[in-house]
Amino acid sequence: MTASAAFTRCAFVSVALLLSPPALADVGAPPVIGPDVTSFELANGLDVVVIPDHRAPVVTHMIWYQVGSADEPEGKTGIAHFLEHLMFKGTSTYPEGEFSRVVGEIGGEENAFTTADYTAYYQRVAKEKLELVMGYEADRMANLVLTDENVIPERKVILEERAMRVEAEPGAQLGNAVDSVLYLRHPYGVPVIGWREDMEKLSKEDAIAFYDRFYTPNNAVLVVAGDVTADEVRGLAEKTYGAVPRRAEPPARDRLDARILDIPREVSHADPKVMQESVRISWLAPSYRLAEGDQGHALDLLAETLGGGMTSILFRDLVIDQKLATSVGAYYNSSAWDMGSFTVYAAPRDGVTLEAMRAALMTSLDNAIRNRLTEEEIGRAKARLEADTIYAQDSQVALARIFGTELITGGTVEDVQSWPAHIRAVPIAAVREAAAFLAPERSVTGYLRKASPGERS
Repeated sequence: MTASAAFTRCAFVSVALLLSPPALADVGAPPVIGPDVTSFELANGLDVVVIPDHRAPVVTHMIWYQVGSADEPEGKTGIAHFLEHLMFKGTSTYPEGEFSRVVGEIGGEENAFTTADYTAYYQRVAKEKLELVMGYEADRMANLVLTDENVIPERKVILEERAMRVEAEPGAQLGNAVDSVLYLRHPYGVPVIGWREDMEKLSKEDAIAFYDRFYTPNNAVLVVAGDVTADEVRGLAEKTYGAVPRRAEPPARDRLDARILDIPREVSHADPKVMQESVRISWLAPSYRLAEGDQGHALDLLAETLGGGMTSILFRDLVIDQKLATSVGAYYNSSAWDMGSFTVYAAPRDGVTLEAMRAALMTSLDNAIRNRLTEEEIGRAKARLEADTIYAQDSQVALARIFGTELITGGTVEDVQSWPAHIRAVPIAAVREAAAFLAPERSVTGYLRKASPGERS
């Protein structure tokens, strides 16, 4: 479980600043995320999580498949995201567009998203419409119909999406380049949306093969959050999803390990569209699934202490005191199936070069790791994360995503519920030990530069 990846920051985080470390220790037991959450498994292997929230007669319904871009066959990059689009093309039961039309007519909302490790679909509707959307979603788990007539036009859509979101966005291009260098020989180095040359060749047959291999109830997690009880959801789930047979036994995720090099690497990208230059420095770090002991919780605390907002060490040092940067931050990507990553970043003030910004960032980082990971600093970070935890539970959708992300990447309901207690219990020594992952010789630096018109690199 990770605050940095799953919890949305909000203005209420400032409440945590009122809590000194001793005060945090005096407030009693740490909060429990989703204390009333229950889970069970259907006979066909579908895992179900129920998150009661009776404040309004509304439900959030999410189905998560344990498949993402890192599971794609060689030469078929982009097929996971492409299939996400094609899942809206209709089934042998319902024509194309009916599911979305019905959701709109009943005043609901829907969306879907693909990552390296999972793909998810969700609807938010009135409570009495839950069975309706469960029926539609269960139907397209098994009965999707694809033809060249609906596949080929949608392929043009994803290519246009790549042009808009990647090829026209310098920051996204740099991010892809950094990932490619950081995740040597690992599929996390491939953009989730895919490489253009592969996407242009994706076919109906590719999509059907991917669908038949991975879209099966025993490779999915259903999360329902809202004005429901576990018994209500169980009955509806057995009626709808329970009728879907296991269609496949997805293969084990036998991926090559990301290769760790003791050689610092740099990537640079310049584009006239860049409005704000920036530098980012990334390292491989174990995800929660791969972390040993309290490493994952310690890395979360390290990211919060170093760069979790305007009271963090790096922000105070480089933005407020030295006035070299306009923004500074740090984040830990912990919700990966394989190795995660840790990143620090900064945007320099006018007159400060990117190389000078990087040098100052590394100096400040080194000083923070050596001298400033104190009881007071880490205590403030714990308080901020605990405040994040409390206020994140005000959002039904956020809770559904938190539990869904954790379960689909190898965690459990208990891992989510006990996360605040684990964060509070992390000793200072563990945070300092976690900082060893940020060795300068293992870093990958990305420079985003402003180019003159007509100049690109």
